[in-house]
Amino acid sequence: MNSKNQVESTLKEILEVLKPLHEDWVTRFKIINELREVVQSIENLRGATVEPFGSFVSNLFSRWGDLDISIEVSFGQCVSSAGKKRKQTLLGELLRALRKQGGWSRLNFIPSARVPILKIVSKWQNISCDISIDNIQGEIKSKFLFWLNEIDGRFRDMVLLVKEWAKANGINNPKTGTFNSHSLSLLVIFHFQTCVPPILPPLKDIYPTNVVDDLTGAKVDAERRIAQVCSSNIARFKSSTSRIVNRSSLSELFISFIAKFSEINLKASELGICTFTGRWEYIANNTRWLPRTYAIFIEDPFEQPENSARAVGQKQLVKIAEAFEMTRRILISANITRNTLLPTLVGPQTSRFLIRKHPTVYSNSNYRYYPNTPQVHRVVQSPLQTQYHLWQPQYKNSRPSTSQMQHQGPRMVPLTPKPQSQFARMRVPNGPSLPNHQFQKPNPSVPQDQVQVQVQPQIQRARTEGYNVKFGTRRPHQVQHNQGQMWRPKYDK
Repeated sequence: MNSKNQVESTLKEILEVLKPLHEDWVTRFKIINELREVVQSIENLRGATVEPFGSFVSNLFSRWGDLDISIEVSFGQCVSSAGKKRKQTLLGELLRALRKQGGWSRLNFIPSARVPILKIVSKWQNISCDISIDNIQGEIKSKFLFWLNEIDGRFRDMVLLVKEWAKANGINNPKTGTFNSHSLSLLVIFHFQTCVPPILPPLKDIYPTNVVDDLTGAKVDAERRIAQVCSSNIARFKSSTSRIVNRSSLSELFISFIAKFSEINLKASELGICTFTGRWEYIANNTRWLPRTYAIFIEDPFEQPENSARAVGQKQLVKIAEAFEMTRRILISANITRNTLLPTLVGPQTSRFLIRKHPTVYSNSNYRYYPNTPQVHRVVQSPLQTQYHLWQPQYKNSRPSTSQMQHQGPRMVPLTPKPQSQFARMRVPNGPSLPNHQFQKPNPSVPQDQVQVQVQPQIQRARTEGYNVKFGTRRPHQVQHNQGQMWRPKYDK
């Protein structure tokens, strides 16, 4: 096997381990439901809603990814946010309630953070949760990243691989002066914008203004306006006849990504990374970024001119550049093997699932891995917040060409928001895809254990029966791109 094929094979093998299984989704739903019960038990939070955001909503989380939660205390219809002192008070009350209930560990309240946050660890799979108050900016950013998957399915794969690689090399922790996960996602976006031919457009072509500035007025209307603009512009970009399709393999994209930023410490003194314009920008010429100085500037396109990499220090930037350069040398070496790649690409937690040899099936009590299964993208549907039924699949009658489907993720556009509904307790029968989140309205005359859950057409129908199911021996169905089915917009009435 030549070096290129070895890198490609290893990256796909890593992805099969990183991508969440059914129990990973269901466990997070269970955590959200438990947090909702605790929140409703607090007098000052009665009526508040518990909303997931971050990588869980953007569908960019791994099996061991954290869960970001926003508690919405804005009881009116208009976009608003509690003051910082009010947020600190409410999170303090939640901390006391969680301690009283039990079942949560490593409770850590950080009131002095830019956004006050309560960190906890759930008893379910030891998943870490970061809880904030009225984090509507985080919610809309998460949705925006999810929509980028509509343009190209390789975006999700690259984000998962880059996050794992950064963790393995100790450069994915803002507490130690390195990148946060959002910055790493922006680096992948920038790479997709600047590769030849580009895979993603400048983000100003998807949404022409600062997203957070348009979060005004009625929250439902504001989010609908933003979603409709993004959907229209994404469709225009994808249908452009002048666009040249980038057909680079995953290994080619990953190697070029590492090479692009291998001298990031040298460029960062003069150039900033701007995904809004899709190009390197001279810091001295950008009045929005002055007079503040940072070791590296990665502008947050959704909250301009904020620097998403403001925590990175000068010394740590050198460490980051060294990690890029060291990995670049390994990836282009002549006698590359799987065993030389893995220590550079994955951390200890992931490497436990990557065995040295390739038997037909490797399993332990919680996981079964099929290394010989054909590597394909799994078409999955992200929660996109419990209070909205944002996505509903409908297939076109015409069959798209293989070239159209090759690197395309699920085509989805927003539907009309609906009031919040409780998470259904889902049991996934043998082999359905990830749970679809368009739950039917509860009918008081029908017992809850008979409520049906609508899932993707090519997947069996799920039913709600609780969580005491052994998932370890079940593997999600994988949907081939060449099945000729695409997502089509359909608005919920």
